[in-house]
Parts: sequence; structure tokens; C-alpha cells
Amino acid sequence: MNRHLISAGDLAKDDALLILDTAEELARVSERSIKKLPTLRGRTVVNLFFEDSTRTRISFEAAAKRLSADVINFSAKGSSVSKGESLKDTALTLEAMGADAVVIRHGSSGAPHRLANWVRGSVVNAGDGTHEHPTQALLDAFSMRRRLGNLEGRKVTIVGDVLHSRVARSNVLLLATLGAEVTLVAPPTLLPVSVGTWPCEVSYDLDSVLPKSDVVMMLRVQKERMNAAYFPSEREYSRRYGLDRERFAKMPDEAIVMHPGPMNRGMEIAAEVADSARSTIVEQVANGVTIRMAVLYLLLGGEIA
Repeated sequence: MNRHLISAGDLAKDDALLILDTAEELARVSERSIKKLPTLRGRTVVNLFFEDSTRTRISFEAAAKRLSADVINFSAKGSSVSKGESLKDTALTLEAMGADAVVIRHGSSGAPHRLANWVRGSVVNAGDGTHEHPTQALLDAFSMRRRLGNLEGRKVTIVGDVLHSRVARSNVLLLATLGAEVTLVAPPTLLPVSVGTWPCEVSYDLDSVLPKSDVVMMLRVQKERMNAAYFPSEREYSRRYGLDRERFAKMPDEAIVMHPGPMNRGMEIAAEVADSARSTIVEQVANGVTIRMAVLYLLLGGEIA
């Protein structure tokens, strides 16, 4: 594996499968009464979050602590960053602290890549701007594999606000590497200009794609990133692209529903669909800790006891 995990596109198929297989092994450890392993004892993992994200930060913190690493949580609010310190100066501070790994979430696309040039430790991208979120794609693939088995040839439909979604881009890249066939479904206004270069199909008609889907992943409409009218109204969006009970019934019986969270219940997904037995939404949160344990373990060269 590479020293850093910045893009899902950096992972060769063997690397991705190694992470998923390692996570499977670590999941068995998580079922023990004592969930902690001594594998990364003496290592320091810094969570460097310039954007709020309760679940991702807690997930990385839990993963590092279960591997016995020391964890430093660094929030941009109330730190020197809020006083105007640059990312490079922050990186040099972390370097002086002897950080073995830096998990970074940043509002600017490309920030983790820049950071990787300034620190000797491993850099893990926990979300950068509208660019990527590779560990989310890995935990999604892990959740799919646990429910469906092999991902080769599986038809995955990703629906919604692709334009602002780093999760969608990372999932398209990773799932293509793992042999799945991905279709993006969204209004034309919520698709990036570059989508034609992505390894996936594009459709504007959700109803025609659902009967052929093994997985339907709904994306949150990121209103906080929208400074223009990307669709007529929330009601109209929900009518055309929301997964309600009627659309859910069109899916194959074995097909599963996913959502990276947080959800806008009633807008992109109906509550009864989100809470159904075929939804993996709660599992995805639990699997997030396991997959991030696997990533930290492999990047920092630990040993499974």
C-alpha cells in the first residue's frame, strides 16, 4: 500500500481488497468482550478537523484507540488556525509533535495532498472540499460485501447531489476498481461538468434504473453548499429523486439501501425505507470504525494479535 490514503483512485484492486479483508479480520476482534488491540501502542494519530464532522472524527478516534494509539484531537475552532495560522505552519507543528498519522478534514479540495508534502507521517483524507472521502467509500464497499458477497458485476446506483458529494466520487472510483457497475442518477444541475470522465453511467430517470439495481445509495442534498437554485423546490426534488415506499417496491427483493448520512428524512429518503431491514445505514456507522482500524493498521504497519 501507499504511505498515504488521499484518493480512492490511488488504491489498486489488491490494495482495496487487502483493506476489506483486514477489516473483516478486525471485525471479529470487535466482537470480543475486550475490543482493544496493542498493535499501535506508542504511535500517535492526530485528528485535524477544519470542518465539523461528529461521526467521522469519533469513528477515527475510536479506531485509533482500539488499536492502542495515542490520539490528539485538533479542532480548527479555538486554535491558532482561527487566528490565521496557515496549513503549512500547522503541519510543521504536528511534525514537531511526532505525529505518525494525520487524519485531515478540510473545506478546500486538495488540502490533504498538500499536507502530505509537509509531514513525514501518513496522511489520511477524511474529506476535502467536494473532492473525496476515501474511507467512506471503503466502509460502503465493506458494508455491500458483507450483505451481498462479491462486488464483481454488482449494479450500484448512486442518487442525488453528486455535484457537492465527495462520497459519490470516491465510491465511483473504488467500486469501479472492485468490478462493480455504477450508475449516477441526478438532475443535470447536480452533476459535475467532469462526470463524463468518471468510470460510470449517468441517468436522469430513477424509476428506470431501480429494478436493475443491487444497491441504491441515496446522497444528502447539501443545502449548505448551495448558493443557487439547483432544483425548483424540495417537494419537486423529492417527487423525482426521492426514495419513497413506491420506488422501494420497484427494487429487487435482495437489493439494499444505503446512505452515508446525515439524512434529510422525507426528502431524499422516506423514514420507513431508511429504517427497513434492507437498509444498511446503521451498519455503515459501525463498519466505519472497523474499516478505519484497518486503514490505520496497514498504513502504520501494526500487527494483529
